[in-house]
Amino acid sequence: MIQVNGEPMDWHEGMTVRDVLRKRNYIFRMLIVRIDGSLIRKKDFDTALVPDGASVDVIHLISGG
Repeated sequence: MIQVNGEPMDWHEGMTVRDVLRKRNYIFRMLIVRIDGSLIRKKDFDTALVPDGASVDVIHLISGG
């Protein structure tokens, strides 16, 4: 089990950041992801593993002028 933005989510072996985003339907282009406080680069979303028990924060960035 992991926490995503404070809500529980089932975990599986080999789970990546991309898996979390897909399962939660986070499709917004400008996202910041942290696992246990460590920033994950967008280019690493497909390979960065999410460990069991992790706290994952997904933050939507909003741009404007």
